[in-house]
Amino acid sequence: MHITRYTDYSLRVLIYLATRDNELSTIQQIADSYDISRNHLMKVVHQLNKKGYIETIRGKKGGMKLRMHPGDINIGVLVRETEQDLSVVECLSGNNGCRIAPVCGLKGMFNEAVEAFLKTLDQYTLQDVIPEAHRAQLLRLLQIA
Repeated sequence: MHITRYTDYSLRVLIYLATRDNELSTIQQIADSYDISRNHLMKVVHQLNKKGYIETIRGKKGGMKLRMHPGDINIGVLVRETEQDLSVVECLSGNNGCRIAPVCGLKGMFNEAVEAFLKTLDQYTLQDVIPEAHRAQLLRLLQIA
């Protein structure tokens, strides 16, 4: 299974904001910390705001922060909301052109595997991603003063 860059960046934005303890952060700060594209982050931030994960404040002293506590942000739910297609093989997607799909047992196996993957992610929140024991090191790695 492959998680898209969009979901990866969504998780990174939320991790960054969770480390900031409700202080405002900018897209540029996050892009610089992870050395990733500011343009990609703009799309991600827009969607995270629309979905209610973050709050954005416009203006010169604006920025963004988490809208909810990290313990209330479920990783499995986030992945479902940010991934457009969780099909790991063609037979799980709407564009199934495989000739043996009607009799092949792989479809059920792969579907079960995807469900197990998501069920595992459902057990975790954003707070689990940033344990207190690693907080200082995370701040250093993200270059957050």
